[in-house]
Amino acid sequence: MKYNDQIEKRRTFAIISHPDAGKTTLTEKLLLFGGAIQTAGAVKSNKIKKTATSDFMEIEKQRGISVATSVMAFQYGGKQINILDTPGHKDFAEDTYRTLTAVDSVILIIDCANGVEEQTERLMEVCRMRKTPVIIFINKMDREGRDSFDLLDELENMLKIKVRPLSWPIGIGSTFQGVYDIYKKELNLFAANKTKISTDVVKIENLNDPQLVKIIGEDSTAELQEELDLVNGVYDDFDKSEYLKGNVAPVFFGSAINNFGVKELLEAFLEISPSPQGRETSIGFIEPQNDNFSGFVFKIHANLDPNHRDRIAFLRIVSGKFERNTFYNHTRLDKKFKFPNPTSFMAQDKSVIDEAFPGDVIGLYDTGNFKIGDTLTEGPSFSFKGIPSFSPEIFMELENKDPMKSKQLEKGIQQLTDEGVAQLFVQQPGNRKIVGTVGQLQFEVIKYRLEHEYGAKCDFVPKRYHKACWMTTDNKPQLDQFVRAKSTYIAMDKDGNHVFLAETPFLLQMAQQDYPDITFHFTSDFKVTQES
Repeated sequence: MKYNDQIEKRRTFAIISHPDAGKTTLTEKLLLFGGAIQTAGAVKSNKIKKTATSDFMEIEKQRGISVATSVMAFQYGGKQINILDTPGHKDFAEDTYRTLTAVDSVILIIDCANGVEEQTERLMEVCRMRKTPVIIFINKMDREGRDSFDLLDELENMLKIKVRPLSWPIGIGSTFQGVYDIYKKELNLFAANKTKISTDVVKIENLNDPQLVKIIGEDSTAELQEELDLVNGVYDDFDKSEYLKGNVAPVFFGSAINNFGVKELLEAFLEISPSPQGRETSIGFIEPQNDNFSGFVFKIHANLDPNHRDRIAFLRIVSGKFERNTFYNHTRLDKKFKFPNPTSFMAQDKSVIDEAFPGDVIGLYDTGNFKIGDTLTEGPSFSFKGIPSFSPEIFMELENKDPMKSKQLEKGIQQLTDEGVAQLFVQQPGNRKIVGTVGQLQFEVIKYRLEHEYGAKCDFVPKRYHKACWMTTDNKPQLDQFVRAKSTYIAMDKDGNHVFLAETPFLLQMAQQDYPDITFHFTSDFKVTQES
């Protein structure tokens, strides 16, 4: 098959976690192992002392959090690795949900002291919906934390997935000596080392090897032997096919900030994780080996470089080969475009590429032609499925503080909502703009970026809405009647769809009863309705 070698070489995955679990740190250490960076900056106490490689927006540097997905590519072990580092903060969860449509697998980080947290559960739910294979990395083992068996039980119960440890810790916190790599039968001894790669590994095929007692002591050896007997007795042998189906999650232990356990995680990941997978479309499933190029836009970012007012669409290649300066069909606009400067990423550093293959994420300079979910193809026209907008949880009306900058405000809010920072609903009469988000922090980001990138000042006035509901029906007269009757609560979304902004659960329930032929959806992808 065409391009099979290129497809097999690639691994495209996201790193996801609750805030502060160590996601950006782990990303940096993977880049360190890949030789993509020479030294790593430490992320401590939510304050970035030396700005982390993948956090590049000014507001990220100030707040010490990731608010936008970063894309990074590097080579390791003969493979091309594409990492998507996602925002951990729940207020930016929708960006993470969209990113999960563009990857083939996930590494989920758990803090050994905090275990499973609310955001972890929501992220895992999205992985489960898409049957995305997940590897779990239990981080910060050099700090005091919870019992490993208790953590594994919690993972199974709260994330609703079977787990299988592929490494096992020796002690924790002040007694942490390292991990035993069950997968490779090696003992990895812990040495705190935050900036360089350490390789203190001892091959121990047999746990009764007397060398083990000399290295970690009699008590630790007895405890390790006992715990590994229990692990092998309680958990099924690791089955790669079950992992690839999303039914079982292998678990690794380590300390990302100290570079410990990261190499083992990376090498096992390369061995078991899936190569680029196909995607469902409006005309059926498209395999990566399909000769014709196709891909979809899952993220748009304006002003990635403050010195150049650029706007970049992030495109995941699904099939065929992408070539620079070649015309491709933009299916929503039914128009052909070519791209003279497609880029690959290393955080904010970009380099122009001539070609790219399935699994790759590339940046396309955009003058406003792309929206999230758009499809590019050669050959037959179709659209990829499954990049929904979820109903926001917080609604505010945008108020212009400087009428002289109305055009800048209009352009800014359109571009930011096209990026997916928030959703925009326009109400008539008066062209009133209601901005919807899943968290309060997004409004801070919007306000900051409107002022610093577009020179426009605004305020946000809270609106008391319960849900944004998209509507479908075969009974158009009933929909027209509903839109007239509820005109105060009707708005249009960015695609020109009617949206009902329900004030309370009761009023939504009444609307559903009074207009039985209208289906109210809580996501803009009507085929994956989330009734929540």
